Amino acid sequence: MPKVVDHDQYRKELLNQCFDMFAEKGYSAITMRQIAQGLGVSTGTLYHYFPNKEALFEQLVEEWTQQDLLRVSTELKRALSLAERIEVTFQYIADHEDYFMKQVFILNDFYQQQERGKARHHEIFKLVCERSRQQVADLLQLKDPNIVTLVLSLIDGLILGRLYNEEVISFAEQGALLGKMLTAYLEKSLENHSSETFSSETLRYRDKVAL
Repeated sequence: MPKVVDHDQYRKELLNQCFDMFAEKGYSAITMRQIAQGLGVSTGTLYHYFPNKEALFEQLVEEWTQQDLLRVSTELKRALSLAERIEVTFQYIADHEDYFMKQVFILNDFYQQQERGKARHHEIFKLVCERSRQQVADLLQLKDPNIVTLVLSLIDGLILGRLYNEEVISFAEQGALLGKMLTAYLEKSLENHSSETFSSETLRYRDKVAL
């Protein structure tokens, strides 16, 4: 009997193996022929799954984003409070720092090769960003999209900061600090909301009594 191939799983395996090749050579320098050679497959097989290098790269970004979120969600199962969830997330990044550095190198190289503004309008990247923001919001249990943006922006900035001067920045310390700051901010916001609600209800009651 012919061997049954799970094409979607095989495609994902090829993508996972491409990550280090892109990190080593960069998006602009590597060719589909070199990728096929590195994977140990024919160029025909590679083109069967990916019509061109850009499509392969887009799927790679989508795949690594999904895998990162799945792994973080597993780590967060033991975290209860917001501060704990933030700390666990930042510790996960610290534990896999080289991997996330490679992501930065790969993405920067890709964007440098695009025409001005073109990369920003890639539908797949917009979709990945939107999906990531929503999943991060769910994982950290954050309702305010501005706070989600703050967390993701800080993570990006810390990765770059570690690249420039790793001795100055600690993911663990920054995660702990952010967790405390967000907890205090959200508690204060809740207090203000409760106070405003109480005042509004008091005014409505007073108006009814006056009538």
